[in-house]
Amino acid sequence: MKILAGDIGGTKTTLAVVETDGQTVEQLVAHTYPSQQHTSLQEIVRLFLDTYSFDFMACSFGLAGPIHDGIGTLTNLPWKIDPVQMAEDLGIPGIWLLNDLEANAWGIQTLGEQDLCVLNPGKENAQGNRSIISAGTGLGEAGLFWDGERHQPFASEGGHSNFSPTSDIEIALLQYLQQRHQPVSWERIVSGAGLSNIHEFLCHYHNQESPPWLHEAMQQGDPAAVISRAAIEKTCLLCTEALALFVRLYGVEAGNHALKIMATGGVYIGGGIAPKILEQLQQGSFLRAFFAKDGMESLMHDMPVTVILNEDTALYGAALYAVSRMKNP
Repeated sequence: MKILAGDIGGTKTTLAVVETDGQTVEQLVAHTYPSQQHTSLQEIVRLFLDTYSFDFMACSFGLAGPIHDGIGTLTNLPWKIDPVQMAEDLGIPGIWLLNDLEANAWGIQTLGEQDLCVLNPGKENAQGNRSIISAGTGLGEAGLFWDGERHQPFASEGGHSNFSPTSDIEIALLQYLQQRHQPVSWERIVSGAGLSNIHEFLCHYHNQESPPWLHEAMQQGDPAAVISRAAIEKTCLLCTEALALFVRLYGVEAGNHALKIMATGGVYIGGGIAPKILEQLQQGSFLRAFFAKDGMESLMHDMPVTVILNEDTALYGAALYAVSRMKNP
């Protein structure tokens, strides 16, 4: 069956018509829109429908934010989405909403070996709950409950829980950010904006200024991308230190989330940032931070840890969610 699926984020919105049998997904047509250049999701969907003519049986959108009482709210955009009203206004079949990390969790089953990179193989034939954590525009977290037969995805807003420092420099980072944000969530640290926050803090901490070329590049483009590129190319020591601290803290929070939901079946690192810094994630500091849990190191070592490389995972997951809802309304 054909489904109109969407991955709706603070930076970009991707819509696609896909063909799915409830297990596999084939993308027929897709288009990505800069989210902040539009006033609503409805405006984007209308543009898509005006461009591409496909009949579809249902719509399903994964949103970077919570769904409450059937209404979706974008964390980093002033959008509120009423699926019933939106479907009526656009004259399309009913719309289902789910959190974008929940959509990622649904989409994991569509992935092949080429879509994944294993950081820690973990225990052979590991079973149990799974976790997924994704740093991008924000920090998303979700889980998959193992019911004994299959994994059941569920949403969370754990990325907004309070940041917990464990070293002197992390305490200094917290105190620096507390001057601007109360409270300081993990999303302020482990996200695109978080990498920029860490870099800015380190400039203050070391009483150094960014070189003019870096400052200019950050003004002209995505600051986090500029910082990570300078770190990877080793053209700025402060950027290298910023990315190293970011990677370590990403590992800390990935481990926190995995431990809280007993993700013995595996941990997935999603989002747009991880594939771009894959080499840094493979160098060891991420896993050392992930494993370092008081008295639980052995348990953490047994958890498989895998990076998701396919950026369409949430899109495919939204489609599978629609099929599930149609079968079990």
